[in-house]
Amino acid sequence: MRSISTYRPIFTFLLPAIFFALIVYAYQGYGTAEAETRPSIDERLKLTEDFTLPEPGEDMPGGQATSRSKTLNANAFSHPSGNLDFKKEFDFKIGNAIFRKLWVSAPASTTSSDGLGPLYNARACQNCHLKDGRGHPPYANWPKEDAVSFLIALSIPPQTDEQKQLLAEGRIKAVGDPVYGGQFQPLAIQGHKAEGKIHIEHTEKAVELAGGETVTLREPHYSLERLAYGPLHSDLMLSPRVAPQMIGLGLLEIVPEEQILAWADPEDKDGDGISGKAQRVWSNEFGRVMLGRFSHKAGASSIVEQTAGAFAGDMGISSRIIPKDAGDCTASQTLCLNAPHGSKPDKKQYEVKDKLFDLVAFYARNLAVPPRRNYDDPRILSGKRIFYEIGCVSCHRPKMMTGASEDQPHLANQLIWPHTDLLLHDMGEGLADHRPEGRASGQEWRTAPLWGIGLTEMVSGHSLFLHDGRARNLNEAILWHGGEAELARNAFAALSPADRETLIAFLKSL
Repeated sequence: MRSISTYRPIFTFLLPAIFFALIVYAYQGYGTAEAETRPSIDERLKLTEDFTLPEPGEDMPGGQATSRSKTLNANAFSHPSGNLDFKKEFDFKIGNAIFRKLWVSAPASTTSSDGLGPLYNARACQNCHLKDGRGHPPYANWPKEDAVSFLIALSIPPQTDEQKQLLAEGRIKAVGDPVYGGQFQPLAIQGHKAEGKIHIEHTEKAVELAGGETVTLREPHYSLERLAYGPLHSDLMLSPRVAPQMIGLGLLEIVPEEQILAWADPEDKDGDGISGKAQRVWSNEFGRVMLGRFSHKAGASSIVEQTAGAFAGDMGISSRIIPKDAGDCTASQTLCLNAPHGSKPDKKQYEVKDKLFDLVAFYARNLAVPPRRNYDDPRILSGKRIFYEIGCVSCHRPKMMTGASEDQPHLANQLIWPHTDLLLHDMGEGLADHRPEGRASGQEWRTAPLWGIGLTEMVSGHSLFLHDGRARNLNEAILWHGGEAELARNAFAALSPADRETLIAFLKSL
């Protein structure tokens, strides 16, 4: 009979393998149990009813992609995704340099920087998106100031059956003015005439609030003057826009479409007064109609589309997505169409080279959302409760879950807190621009994300809000809400002064 010592070498060899197998088994069992108890996406996105404590993850509104920087200053919107690896951070910094650089007219000795205009709104992306934050309307009319981070979109009703068909199919969002195009451009390169100047006048109206407080709202009125190319179309529609802030765009881009559509209720079947409609716009990148997510009326389906549109419309620079060298110049602007450009069609090189374009898009995708401030303060939690109770969350949905992403895996599967549903809502006559865009009517706007809103003044140097910057603070922004938001607006106006201040404190913590 063999002794135990005979088998000792075998046991010595097998013991680590047995131990490892037990660990794996235990881990698999734990993982299975965890998966079984992990909340579903619907449960994680459910609106809370407990305002005594913050919710898990509320301090990190961008999930693991939330900015790692704890320093709050004018650069708070300019940090990379918090979980971006070192190599990709280099791409982010190069993208930032391209985002900030000034473009010049062609031909130029620097071929990677020429192609500006001939008509344009700004010479650099950064000129509109100040410190990656929101733009503002001009503080004074020309000649004291030019509108740079502010533009006027132009369109007319469809004039032909072909235009009607293209609109119906979603292949175009609007029909531009036959002379001035889809965007009014108050600047031009040397030797060319700018289209004209934007003029803004304001009237004021007083609004009475509960507790005896009175707020004065200023209503802007827009006109286009010093026109260089003849009269405007008799049925021209104008839509003023300030450049929106840039943070968190890559996260919003990969929120699954079905998650957004689950909140849509265009017929208001549940009778709560909130409709919510999905925008549908043409994608030049994919050659099909897609869900609109970006810009004030959700007129862009992706960051690539939004970036290409800004290069073309704001700076007159062609790209592989929008290859037109003359930007928004029309057939009536022959000098503009025949001006030198920076493309090399024979080599399929556009004015913004593919590599540079991709780096700008990467930069835009990875501008991180700053962490929350004072999110666990009892007063902030009380303001959150009021925000929920008066119905703001019907459109400003607090939470979303990002989906999978092969290109941006660090942004995938994150619980985020943008406070938007990315849907179109009727905001009433007060905010109407009376200019349809795609499926958006003249009274409909995409719900603006609220993350970072409390840092606007620090980053952008102002506290002007809404699509055209008419609101001078958050109180005014809320009081301009109408249409589907009328009940929430009235509930805000009926709050006691202390409760209104508490709600505003919550918004400033976002």
